[in-house]
Amino acid sequence: MATVRQSTVLVVDDEPGLREMLSILFRREGYEVTTAPGFSAAREAIKNAPTPYRVILTDLMMPDGSGLDVLSLAKAQSADSEVIVMTAHSTVETAIEAMKRGAYDFVTKPFANNELRALVRKAFEKSDLVAENTRLRAQVDRQAPKDLLGHSQAMRKVLDLAGRVAASRSTVLITGESGTGKERVARAIHDLSDRKEKPFLVVNCGAIPEALVESELFGHEKGAFTGAATRKIGIFREADGGTVLLDEVGELPLGMQVKLLRVLQERKVRGVGETSETSIDVRVLAATNRPVEDDVKSGKFRQDLYYRLNVIRLEMPPLRERREDIGELAGYFLDRCAREHNKSIRGLSADALRALDAYAFPGNVRELENIMERAVALASGPQIGLGDLPQEVSGAAAQPSPALVQLPEEGCNLDDVLGELERRLILQALERSGGVRTAAAKTLGVTLRSLRYRMQKHAMQDDDEEPISEPAPKVDEE
Repeated sequence: MATVRQSTVLVVDDEPGLREMLSILFRREGYEVTTAPGFSAAREAIKNAPTPYRVILTDLMMPDGSGLDVLSLAKAQSADSEVIVMTAHSTVETAIEAMKRGAYDFVTKPFANNELRALVRKAFEKSDLVAENTRLRAQVDRQAPKDLLGHSQAMRKVLDLAGRVAASRSTVLITGESGTGKERVARAIHDLSDRKEKPFLVVNCGAIPEALVESELFGHEKGAFTGAATRKIGIFREADGGTVLLDEVGELPLGMQVKLLRVLQERKVRGVGETSETSIDVRVLAATNRPVEDDVKSGKFRQDLYYRLNVIRLEMPPLRERREDIGELAGYFLDRCAREHNKSIRGLSADALRALDAYAFPGNVRELENIMERAVALASGPQIGLGDLPQEVSGAAAQPSPALVQLPEEGCNLDDVLGELERRLILQALERSGGVRTAAAKTLGVTLRSLRYRMQKHAMQDDDEEPISEPAPKVDEE
């Protein structure tokens, strides 16, 4: 059945026979098929494609790169591309890593053609569903901020809950570490509600001097205190009909907590020096990066106010718990910053993506945004490379990934694990040096002869290069 969107498939594998077979198989299914013999060719195909490939099948282990690198590049180019990783060396850890990075599925060679055909068909169905969902969401007048992007399970839960609570008047307590996007999800709740045409006002409770908190929130009469030269209506009355976000609500003084509780219960405010109350219609959201439950136990935060605010709890996940969203977020921030700086920059290198994926992000999404702004400002080439990232981030790429160093419950073959780690680091060094082996050897802190021996050991020797004849180093046995 014909579709409006092109059914494009990219097959990446270093085995010519398998590429040819898959090309014939999927062309018979009516798909438009492109093939690539390895990582480098796949990178060029993804970069130069007029529209992103909808489905990509990639081998995991290739002489010039990894299928996980193809996956990262594809997702950085378009989060809608569905990637299926193929391998003859399946391990639970590798499968988990592929799925964490956003792979649609993971299959082991040899596979049945009918099964692979059905898997690709389902991948296209998912692609169609995502496209339709995007189209429908684009029809909404005001959407959640675009930097709340993410297809991870953690973010899907957040956005689903935000959508469900938007229509209610209930207070929502938004918790999470600094930089996770608490204010942005509060804005999303407001924008998806029937209050979206009314004000959305944010109060940083920790930034207002204690003596002025009541006046800022509820207003004051002229002359109510020294310096009150004019009347002020306060945040709550300014936001009438809309939404107020009490950011860092845990910083409110105890005396102010009592008055806030009354406002939430009675929906009336009385400014400093006023003799009567004013009814208000305000949706209250609260956010904090502090463990409010601990403050309640220690007496720093009123228990009754905590229960009043914690009607609905929305926990923002830290970026390290939604790593599959890093590439998508980085791509969004890169595009936005490139437009702001009037620079023509397209995507990130595989090394840069690996470094971002390995970094801990203590500052969460806000830190990623700052990193991409810095990278765009400093970049001199058409792509963000490892050298454009801060040292603390670029250094993360040299660290072994947790999947390589964490011992599985069922145990492992130590020689195989160390061999795979060595192979990956050699590939990264060669990519960083542009294939210049002398430079790659220097990066790895080994001699050229040692590098050539290790490459031969891992079957990484180029056909057009002189074969290595040196024997493996002998180990004295006693």
